[in-house]
Amino acid sequence: MKKAFSLMELMIVIIILGLLASLVLPNLIGKSEEAKQKLVCVQMQSVAQALKMFKLDNGNYPDTEEGIQALIKNPDPEKYPNYSAKGYLSNGQLPKDPWGHPFIYVKKEDGFNLISLGADGKEGGKDENKDISYEDCLKK
Repeated sequence: MKKAFSLMELMIVIIILGLLASLVLPNLIGKSEEAKQKLVCVQMQSVAQALKMFKLDNGNYPDTEEGIQALIKNPDPEKYPNYSAKGYLSNGQLPKDPWGHPFIYVKKEDGFNLISLGADGKEGGKDENKDISYEDCLKK
């Protein structure tokens, strides 16, 4: 006697899998963008640590015009004589946000801010296109 599934049993299994997929998939859609938004904050933390090391060595943060490029190459050896010979980013490359855009660096009177322009790479926006700042990440 052959042991096999009947057509009815197969149809029931397929229907159950379809129902499960219809319940689970809507919850998963959009999670990748949410994960990218959280990853931005993690990446900003890493850049912030490098900026803090830069400040410890040099007495202040790089100017806005010098940007985070100052973390991989000394922008002014006279201005920053204590600059680390290895730079401040371990891989020697400027980080990009999860959407492949460079971070925007702004020196402030009492510190700095980093900004990601979100998925669209443009200022403003909503949902996955909203701008994310380091200051916002610190509030979470």
